[in-house]
Amino acid sequence: MKVVFVGPSLPNAHEIAATDIEIRPPACQGDVMQAIADGATKIGLIDGQFEMAAPVWHKELLFALSKKITVLGAASMGALRAAECAPYGMIGVGTIFEDYMSGARVDDADVALTYGPAELGYPPLSIPLVNAQATIARICDLGLLNEALCAKLKDAAGALFFKRRNWRNIANTAGIELESLKPVLEMCWVDQKKTDATALLQAMGQDQHPVDIDVWQFNATALFRKMYL
Repeated sequence: MKVVFVGPSLPNAHEIAATDIEIRPPACQGDVMQAIADGATKIGLIDGQFEMAAPVWHKELLFALSKKITVLGAASMGALRAAECAPYGMIGVGTIFEDYMSGARVDDADVALTYGPAELGYPPLSIPLVNAQATIARICDLGLLNEALCAKLKDAAGALFFKRRNWRNIANTAGIELESLKPVLEMCWVDQKKTDATALLQAMGQDQHPVDIDVWQFNATALFRKMYL
């Protein structure tokens, strides 16, 4: 049984996932443990809740790995947890994971965004910094704006609180007219989270081998035992 937790990073995951993958909503604390109890042999973590619910606990992921369950992460909360749990065998997928793993990114908020309910297809209400930066980089690479304007956009995107980050606020903060920017944005939009999430779905169908449990020992702390064992 394969389980993937995904939402706003790839709203149409149900349509493109292999038939042997069960798609579940963004994970919060306890959801990975439930997947294990349900018989999951492979778990993919893409999206996770973090503001109105407790986020996925590292101990859950380590427990899964200790049971020789393959665990992959990408795009959003999954990329964060994969970088943190890589020494214990969690497998990271995609550019965003690689950035966290290398230290090019350190802030959890780089992948954060606000979004609407699942019933509406998780409509984005803000833009995650990883997507804004990838889009601005493409604009610069194609020479559609000069380097000075691209630098202003990049600085503006990074300065905004994640809930306020949209192209209008980015443009206003950078001192650029949004209407003149729209054609360039439409041409160069990069959804890096979607790209990495799609790569994880593809990786779920490949053979991966978690690190041998003999390399490390899972520590079932008193709190973990009280909650789950």
